[in-house]
Amino acid sequence: MSSKNSGGIRETIKTVSWAVVIAVVVRTVAFEPFNIPSGSMIPTLLIGDYLFVSKYSYGYSRHSLPLSSYLPRVPGRILMSVPERGDIAVFKLPKDNSTDYIKRIIGLPGDKIQVRLGRLWINGKKIKRERVENFVATSVSINPRPIAQFTETLPNGSHHRILEMSDSGQLDNTQIYTVPKGQFFAMGDNRDNSLDSRVLNGVGFIPAENLVGRAEFLFFSHNGSASWWEIWRWAGAIRFHRLFKALE
Repeated sequence: MSSKNSGGIRETIKTVSWAVVIAVVVRTVAFEPFNIPSGSMIPTLLIGDYLFVSKYSYGYSRHSLPLSSYLPRVPGRILMSVPERGDIAVFKLPKDNSTDYIKRIIGLPGDKIQVRLGRLWINGKKIKRERVENFVATSVSINPRPIAQFTETLPNGSHHRILEMSDSGQLDNTQIYTVPKGQFFAMGDNRDNSLDSRVLNGVGFIPAENLVGRAEFLFFSHNGSASWWEIWRWAGAIRFHRLFKALE
């Protein structure tokens, strides 16, 4: 092999190595992409949405690093910023510290959270909920169907859309949850179809160290009607109106 060829290979390896290092650093300290595989955050997030999560929003813990479930347990965070009510947060499921979940932060440390007849109560006060137009749920496998949709306004003024199929579901009447120090309470916007902090042995309270980051904006979305190789069907599968949409 000539010295020219060997020098070219070394340069290629060096370039690829630097690219990998930069990608890992950006993913660790700045932004990480996630996709939405379930409907627990409908109507805010749809199955097939792809979004960026800011890793710096809440500071850093071992879960800020790739393959964090394989790292030694180091409790706590550095440069910690407390999430605000209404933030859409990605976190590691507390019971296994490896599965990524995405929910909305509802309760802060010390809060008392309860759901009564489908209505959210925080610290003894019923949270404002206003009926808006129906959400029409669609899927490639079922016919469109309307679901009751509301705007919910949290005590800090943050507001968002939620879905309620009824006010008498399994999680529409709960105990009073007192959020422990250093932990948070999160719920899905699709209230009757969300495994969240209301289920203590499923998700429960979220330790601060399990927070991965805050969901910021969508960069891609598709409805699942076309496979990656069906290029001729992409135009009908991509949700163009959701591209580069900020989340709230």
